[in-house]
Amino acid sequence: MKKKVIIISIILFSFLFIQCSKTDKQDDSKPQSKIERLLTNYAEVKLETDLSILSENQKKMIPLLIEAAQLIDELYWVQTCAMKDEIKESISDENILKYFKINYGPWDRLGGMEPFVEGVNERFDGANFYPVNMSYQEFDEFTDLDKYSSYTLIRRNELGGLLTISYHEAYHDILVNIAELLNKAATLSEDKDLKKYLELRANALLTDKYYKSNIAWMEMKDNLVDFIVGPIEDLEDRLYYTKASYQSMVLIKHKQSSKDLEKYSLLLPYLQQNLPVDPEYKKEMPGKLSDIMVYDVIYCSGYWNAGSKKIAITLPIDGQVQLQVGSRKLQFKNVLEAKFDKILKPISELMIIEDQLKHIKSKAFFENTMFYEVGSALGIKKTVNNKGEVNDALQDHYNVIEECKNDILSLYFVTKLYEMGEMNGDDLMDNYVTYMADVFRSVRFGISNDQGVANMIRFYYFEEMGAFSRNKKSGKYEIDFDKMKEAMLKFSEEILVIQGDGNYNAAKKLIDEKGFIRDELLNDLYKIQKERIPKDVVFVQGLKEIGL
Repeated sequence: MKKKVIIISIILFSFLFIQCSKTDKQDDSKPQSKIERLLTNYAEVKLETDLSILSENQKKMIPLLIEAAQLIDELYWVQTCAMKDEIKESISDENILKYFKINYGPWDRLGGMEPFVEGVNERFDGANFYPVNMSYQEFDEFTDLDKYSSYTLIRRNELGGLLTISYHEAYHDILVNIAELLNKAATLSEDKDLKKYLELRANALLTDKYYKSNIAWMEMKDNLVDFIVGPIEDLEDRLYYTKASYQSMVLIKHKQSSKDLEKYSLLLPYLQQNLPVDPEYKKEMPGKLSDIMVYDVIYCSGYWNAGSKKIAITLPIDGQVQLQVGSRKLQFKNVLEAKFDKILKPISELMIIEDQLKHIKSKAFFENTMFYEVGSALGIKKTVNNKGEVNDALQDHYNVIEECKNDILSLYFVTKLYEMGEMNGDDLMDNYVTYMADVFRSVRFGISNDQGVANMIRFYYFEEMGAFSRNKKSGKYEIDFDKMKEAMLKFSEEILVIQGDGNYNAAKKLIDEKGFIRDELLNDLYKIQKERIPKDVVFVQGLKEIGL
């Protein structure tokens, strides 16, 4: 079903591109070629911040961490695009080469992973983690349990059978260089907890054992400089969603903004206990070290720099670490502000009725995003009926359902905290209207992106519940506060029950029925595309941009 939907989507978007080229033929100021139009999907954003708050030693750490991040880029290229050099050499068009670099390969990450380089085949779902000619049966019959590890490659032995190779063996030379840079940075650290983390992380990269460094990272509270690095997310592996990709971010903390959010960290157990679902689905409690922190991103590499960029994330991903000590919700202030100004605000002016535009606010966007990350940490990770972990029970549908849960709980938490008097704001309607406008931003990521699919599901769920209405003449949307609140409560319960029951069939039914773009929404997205509103951002980053 999913592949059928992808094919339909590609055909529809190809039609739109053809129509767009016909309409724009007489306007030389607009992009003429397909690749030029694709490049307009990304707005350039310079990654910069105020480094005056840093000590001299902290400033000396930054070049070392950025160099390590650049090496992470090399590892990620190997994982995602085995034929990088050959394909790159075949590209003569500068615009195609630019798009190739943005996507870390010849497949369009905002366009269903469709190839955009001539002569390149469809992307192999297993990227470069598995042999291209490996069958499902062959993998199932392979007896080495390390095949399930997030940190092993599957390769063929001399006889043509399968074997596993650990990341730290396969990428040894580059990992040694990265570890050396982390240890050098650690010697400059004036924060003992950051020093400990960097040293443990350097060792983890060389052993593929990340538990201790994850705990150490959670124990850090006062550091201004942060470096998140390693094989973390598994979404590049679209075959088994098991193998983790290398990625990194160099971050500068907004200390006061982070401190202002401490009260919400203390309320996490309360929010978990008050989820709109029966008691058996909310027994799990967040760890004691859970917190929310605000940062500026000054360098990003690997998976996190490919295609769509993060505005927030919850880490560590390791469920055992989350259950033991909790998780950290990271907000990326400079990226979030850029996306609001360059994408969300222009979309809102196009899609939201004039009377409700006053409710589109960056503060509400920040709050909704923050509680999306809270939603990712709360809820349920183990089924209530002995089906094991939720991700194992829901299998290939887990990521979309998890995105649905995070999205809808963000609105639930914001509503709950406003009602408790714990959030300062003029109007809860700001959060609701901004939330609705953000659906149009996220759904543009398409069905190749789990968050894009989740937003389609949310859109059609809200539509059926009457949470919004669309003016047929203007094509603009009006939000009904009471009906949106009702839909939010009902959808929150439905998603949590699907996860708690590990109900694969219910998850599949929801995705099959609502996880695709219907004609009316497709026309709305075309209207946004016609206005050349970017889908995402691409980073301009480096020592020069931050003044070092």
